[in-house]
Parts: sequence; structure tokens; C-alpha cells
Amino acid sequence: MQKILFSTLVSSLLLTSVATADTNKNLSSKEVSTQSTTTAISDAKSHQVALVKEALKSLELSAKALEDLNKNKTDEAKKDIELALGKLEAILVAKDTPKLLPIETQMVIKNFIGTADDVKKAEAEVKTLLNLNKVQEAGELLSSLQSEIDVNIVSLPLASYPDALKLASKYLIDGNPEKAKAILKVALSTFAQEEQIVPIPLINSMELVAIASKIAKEDKEQALKHLTMASDKLNKAEALGYISKSTTTYKILHEMITNTEKEIKGPNKAEKLFHELAEKLKEFKAKILSTKETNKAE
Repeated sequence: MQKILFSTLVSSLLLTSVATADTNKNLSSKEVSTQSTTTAISDAKSHQVALVKEALKSLELSAKALEDLNKNKTDEAKKDIELALGKLEAILVAKDTPKLLPIETQMVIKNFIGTADDVKKAEAEVKTLLNLNKVQEAGELLSSLQSEIDVNIVSLPLASYPDALKLASKYLIDGNPEKAKAILKVALSTFAQEEQIVPIPLINSMELVAIASKIAKEDKEQALKHLTMASDKLNKAEALGYISKSTTTYKILHEMITNTEKEIKGPNKAEKLFHELAEKLKEFKAKILSTKETNKAE
């Protein structure tokens, strides 16, 4: 499920610039940047992973079974566990059954609106505050240095949850409700959590490059402005610490933008350069070190 979510969300955001470039030709660089952020947020919302209703209902029934046991209603607890397992039957017998069943999803937008220089100034201020032992103020300022779309998914681990219900049922049949309660408590408090992070400055840079490629022939001056801001956005992403597993580096991306700018100023046959730059940006963003998978016990 995690891989499916990642490809659905990120692939969608990677295509955002391609889909909107034709409609944003007449916008200024700042307007393009703002519009691409708004579009990416909207797109991320529309592609949030669907919660598995059967998993949610199964959890409700398991919680009810635990409540039944706390009230010494053993027979009711047995029925609820059977129903909880029944809710998962269709999933368990299906082909390519996912290992994780999403039960909760949340999206958070964090958008530091400053430039790369503003980031550096803030970092310097953080160091000053720490030297003055103003740790809380430093922490608050440091936490503001993020520009990203965060998608958090809490999932039910299918590898362990059904077995836990079966074991709880066995304990009840064997006349050991206390062990059944202990198993249910663990099953109802152990989840897998995944966090997806999509850096907003990279989305902005991709959109600016996409539109610059569309208008380079008809509006050379505006195309160059777009590329300048695209480079600025890369500086911001780097200053904020977004790192990619790609062999492409920020330095390489800046060099490609510079070469494209030179071509626009000269013969202006930059189509191939634009294509190569766009592809490198996509690949770089797709490999951002942003996926965190943890086991969550509550």
C-alpha cells in the first residue's frame, strides 16, 4: 500500500507542471510559483489514499470485543471477534493483498515563504538564540524552516492483525479471557505509520521550467525570468535541506538552467535542453529522501 500511495501521489504531483503549463503562459514568475503551490496542494488532497472501510469496521468490532470482555460478556466478545475477522475475509483472499490497510490519513502544509537568503539568516539567528540559551525560541524558529506538503498515513498491519484476532478467539474458547484481552489491547494499539514529504520549492521550480519552455520563442525575456526564479527555488530547497537519492545534484540542475539561459539568449534552440532539464528535475524530486516508515504503538 505504501508503494501504491507513493507512486499515486508523487506521480500526480510530477505531472502537475505538465498539465498546467499551457494555461499559465501569461503569468509572472511570482504568479507561476504561487499557482503551482496551490495546484500541488489541491492535487495532493484529491489523491490522498482511500481508507479501507473493512479495516475500520474490523477495528471497531475488535474494540467492542475488548469492551465486552471488560464487562465479562465473553459470548458477545466471541461474536464481535468473528465479525471482525469476517470483515477482512474479502481482503485476505484477494490477489496482491496489501500488507498495510490505511485507517487514517492526514495532510499538513508547511510553507516558509522566504528565500534561500532568508533561510540562512534564520539559521544564523537560531545559532545566536542557542548561544543565549533561548532554546525554545530557537526551536520554534527552526521548525518554521520547512516548505513542504506532508502526507501522513496510519495503517493496520495485515501480517499480524488477523492472527492476533484468531489468537484472542482461541484464548476465549480455552476459557482464558485475560489473555484474550491482552492480545486485543496490543492489536488495537500497534499500527504502521508512513510520512510522505513533497518539497514545495521543487514543485515551483518544475512549473517555472515547464512554462519557460512553452514561451521561450515568443517571450524570451519572461522565459529568462522564469528560469532565474526556478534557480532561486532550487537554492531555497537546498538551503532548507531537502536531499535526493538521485545522482543529479543541485549543482548539476543549476548548470543545466544556466546552459538553457545561454541558449535562449543566443540561437534560442533550447527545446532539447528544456526537455533534459525537466526530466532531471522530475527524477531528482522523485528520489527526494522523504519517505519515513515506522511502527507506531499507542
